[in-house]
Amino acid sequence: MNVGPSADPVQQARPMAARARLLRAAVEAFAAKGFNGTTTRDIANGAQMSSAAVYVHFRSKEELLFEISDAGHRAILAAIDEADDPSASPGDRLRAIVHAFTEHHAREHVGGRVVNYELNSLAPDHLDTVMAMRREITRRVRAVVDAGIHDGDFAVADSLATTNAMLSMGIDVARWYREDGALSPTQMGDFYAELAMRMVGSS
Repeated sequence: MNVGPSADPVQQARPMAARARLLRAAVEAFAAKGFNGTTTRDIANGAQMSSAAVYVHFRSKEELLFEISDAGHRAILAAIDEADDPSASPGDRLRAIVHAFTEHHAREHVGGRVVNYELNSLAPDHLDTVMAMRREITRRVRAVVDAGIHDGDFAVADSLATTNAMLSMGIDVARWYREDGALSPTQMGDFYAELAMRMVGSS
């Protein structure tokens, strides 16, 4: 029986490494120049690759943006999942979720600027995918706010508006946060979690 050679793990890893380099370079370029201000040459130069290499691994600049946006929103959902303990009180759950959400946007502030502020540059089908994840993030946080209202722990007139306000302030951290600032990502999470508790009338 003629058995072909087994797959070479080095050969398999090279395309994956190249894609990762291009994605990292695209994040940096999009964050610095915006999607429309970035060329594929900018991305290739950042990855120390040829311009043609971009199209070997991605069909378009927009596909790069989508992969970044998709991965970024999945990471946010994972951070919320990890922080949330459904058996805890609504106050403890909300504090933990807002802390994790804010800390993530501070720690990943470069990518966060791309993920949150370049949505209009996505193709319609890709935008639909990302917006579905954003709605899921809102749904999960609002459910905790609603639970706190139901239990009498939170004094909130409009749970959706309050949820949107909390998420908006956490997202905006990515726009201005710098590593050499006064607060670390963990401290930012602490500070914004306390703000969120004040917003819902809880200590």
